[in-house]
Amino acid sequence: METLGQVIFSGIIIGILISAPMGPVGMLVIQRTLNKGRWPAFFTGIGAGVSDLLYSFLCGFGLSFVTDFIEGNKMILQIVGSIVIIGFAIYLFQKNPSRTLQKRAETKSNLFSDIATGFIFTFSNPLILFFIMGLFGRFNFLSPDYLYYHYIVGFASIFGGALLWWYFITFLVNKLRSHFNVRSMWFLNRIIGTILFIMAVVGIWQGVEGLIAQPNM
Repeated sequence: METLGQVIFSGIIIGILISAPMGPVGMLVIQRTLNKGRWPAFFTGIGAGVSDLLYSFLCGFGLSFVTDFIEGNKMILQIVGSIVIIGFAIYLFQKNPSRTLQKRAETKSNLFSDIATGFIFTFSNPLILFFIMGLFGRFNFLSPDYLYYHYIVGFASIFGGALLWWYFITFLVNKLRSHFNVRSMWFLNRIIGTILFIMAVVGIWQGVEGLIAQPNM
């Protein structure tokens, strides 16, 4: 039972640490909490958690043909993912938050779309795979002494840790909602859109640099 408890604890911590860096998906969750409401934002976090769980499976079960593909094409994947983020950043920069607030009262959010965008934003960053490998090593998550149920509980705990993080973030931002009016939300949209755009441009630059350097390796 002690080992199982350690697996649960380690899994939750790993899930939180994977989700905690405030990258593009974190910005997206904050923006959606303020513009669409807490639950659409939380479902965006669920999509991100599913992506993190998939990458954790790849690390845990040593799917070499997949990891080799990601390793061999990580720069191309990074460029493609950055282009997707640029498209969303431009959309966000031009978006009118007053229209969003009106639509929120009239229509229901498409939860499938929320989950899908969270998944795509997270999965488009394959470098997270190496971060997960580091966390697995740090917490000795892949012990040869583990049985099959340790892995089931462990991966479930990683997903649970990710959900705990997004639940906390959406709760906190939703509580601060009263401090935002339409003007401040418009301003925040532009700030987040600019940050996402800069992140994406840096990602494209790094990806292109990596592709140029590959023949010399």
